[in-house]
Amino acid sequence: MVSSSVMAERKEKRMLSNRESARRSRMRKQKHLDDLMLQVSCLRQEKNQIFTAINVTSEHYIGVEAENSILRAQMMELSNRLQCLGEIIHCMNIAGGGDGGGVDAGFATGLTTAEDDCLLRPWSSLLIKQGILGSDMYQYC
Repeated sequence: MVSSSVMAERKEKRMLSNRESARRSRMRKQKHLDDLMLQVSCLRQEKNQIFTAINVTSEHYIGVEAENSILRAQMMELSNRLQCLGEIIHCMNIAGGGDGGGVDAGFATGLTTAEDDCLLRPWSSLLIKQGILGSDMYQYC
């Protein structure tokens, strides 16, 4: 049979092996915990960056929406002005017999033809000088 000293030796050897195994296990757990903590830190940092980007984008969106509202209001105002001017031109054409005049000869007594055109039909000189679709018309866009 096996002597007690050999059994004690085996027992001692097994205890040392178990201690070493437990130490390695604790080291693996600690390394795994450290890796998880590092990952948590990285994910928190990434989350903060995403929230910052979302805030910047939201502020930009609000600014663009405000600008769009202003542009829509300007577009409506310009559309109304254009419609009114079209109606004025239409009325002037109807009143003048279709030639765009509509100026009563008795009203313009003493005025030359150039003064008559300039004072009583100011839009006609603008149409000749600039054209209806001139590039200045798009300055509000």
